[in-house]
Amino acid sequence: MRSYSILAGILCAALTGYTALGQGTRAPNEIGVLHVQGNVYMLVGDSGNTTVQIGDDGVLVVDTMAETAANALLNAIHTLSPKPIRWIINTHVHRTGGNAVLGNSGKFFAGNTRRDVGALILAHDDVLQAMQATSGKYSTGSQAWPTDTYFSGQKDLFFDSEAVEIFHEPNAHTGGDSVVFFRRSDVVSTGDVFTPDRFPVIDFEQGGSINGLIAALNHILKLTVPELNQEGGTMVIPGTGHLCDEADVADYRDMVTIVRDRVQDMVKKGMSLEQVKAARLSRDYDPLYGRPEYTGEMFVEGVYRSLTAGGKR
Repeated sequence: MRSYSILAGILCAALTGYTALGQGTRAPNEIGVLHVQGNVYMLVGDSGNTTVQIGDDGVLVVDTMAETAANALLNAIHTLSPKPIRWIINTHVHRTGGNAVLGNSGKFFAGNTRRDVGALILAHDDVLQAMQATSGKYSTGSQAWPTDTYFSGQKDLFFDSEAVEIFHEPNAHTGGDSVVFFRRSDVVSTGDVFTPDRFPVIDFEQGGSINGLIAALNHILKLTVPELNQEGGTMVIPGTGHLCDEADVADYRDMVTIVRDRVQDMVKKGMSLEQVKAARLSRDYDPLYGRPEYTGEMFVEGVYRSLTAGGKR
C-alpha cells in the first residue's frame, strides 16, 4: 500500500502539477507559477522552488533561487502583484542567490523618513554567518545578507492578513534550516529538508545531520492536517519537486527513516563504509529518488558519515 501511494503521488505530479507549471516546456530560467491556496503561490525554476505570498501589505518571498534566475524570478513575481517585495525569508544558505536583486527591487518609503529601503531579509543566524565569512563558497556581498536573524526556536510575523511562523530545524539539511508556515492559507514551505523528487542531501560543512533531518520531517507532519483520506488539507511546498500534502511528507519521512535504520544497524555491527555501500541499502528506493548527480549510494554514505565519527553528528 505504501509503495502504491508513492507511485500514485509521482504519477499525479507528472500528469497535473508539472504540466500546470510548464515543466516540460520551460526554457532555461523560465519560471512556472502555480496558485497553491489562500494568498500563497509556488514558483518553480531550474534551481528549485520559491514560495510567494501576496496581499494588500505587499509581497513576501521564501527563497530566491540561484543568482542567474533572479531577474526571471522577479518578473514572475511581478505578474502576481505590482506591490513591492517587503519580506524575503531564506530557509537556508543554499537558497539565497537572488537576495540582492529581489531585495533591492522591494524599495518603498519607510515611515516618516521617506527614505527608500529594500526588502527585509530574514534567516537563521547560521545563514548570516556563512554569508559574512571572509572566505568560503557562501560568502557574498552585504546586499544579499539577511537584515534580521533569529538564533533558535521560532520567529513570527503578521503580514498580508495572516500569521507567518518561522521554525528553526536544528542540524537538519544544514545547521540553519527554517520551515515557514502560512497559517491562514494553510501552506508550509520547507526548503531542502523536504525534497520529494530526490534523496535528501546532508550538508556536513554547514551542520547537517540525518537525525536532525528526520526530526524536521516529523515537525512538518505535526504542522500539516489532511482534509480527507489523508489527502489535501495543508499543502507543502518543497525545496525541489512537486507540490505535496501530508501523505507525501509521511512517505518521504518513512523512506529516510528506514534507510537511516538500516545503516544504523550495520554501524552497530561494526561494518565499514565499503561494506555498508556494498549492501545497497537504498536499492528499493533508488528508482524513485535516485538521480545521476546524487545516487542512493551517495545518500547511504551521507547517512553513514552522520551516524559515525566521520559525520561528527
